[in-house]
Amino acid sequence: MAPEGLHFRLLQLWCWPVSDTFPLSDLGAADPTTEPFWTACGDHRLVVQHCGACGSHQFYPRPFCLACESNALEWTEAKGTGTIYALTTVRLAVVEDLSPPYLLALVDLDEGPRLLTNIVSGPARIGDRVHVDWRSREGLPPVPVFRVT
Repeated sequence: MAPEGLHFRLLQLWCWPVSDTFPLSDLGAADPTTEPFWTACGDHRLVVQHCGACGSHQFYPRPFCLACESNALEWTEAKGTGTIYALTTVRLAVVEDLSPPYLLALVDLDEGPRLLTNIVSGPARIGDRVHVDWRSREGLPPVPVFRVT
């Protein structure tokens, strides 16, 4: 029992139920928190989490809202448009799927969250408007990439 005068907040459950129905998890492409994102990518839809309690959007997926700590999160389709916040050219081979040089950017989505992605349309500058496109991968969901509009 808590000492008088001290108020304790009930702990919320931050983990998801265990299930064996996550095929993307079996491929190593997702976990229960990111599964809806990758499933939507498979349909060429860009989704972000929306908090039903405070109305904020967030990305990358989490089991609770960063703004208010609510677990009233739902997935909502993003417009797929945004603005380049930061940009760099990668000149070293980091992964097999990307041959250098390539553009790596932080894109501020119109819904608010910031997404780390590739710019695939050639030259780009900070402040350029971009829209989502998709890069296919063998046996895995496509990855969202962006093109300058």
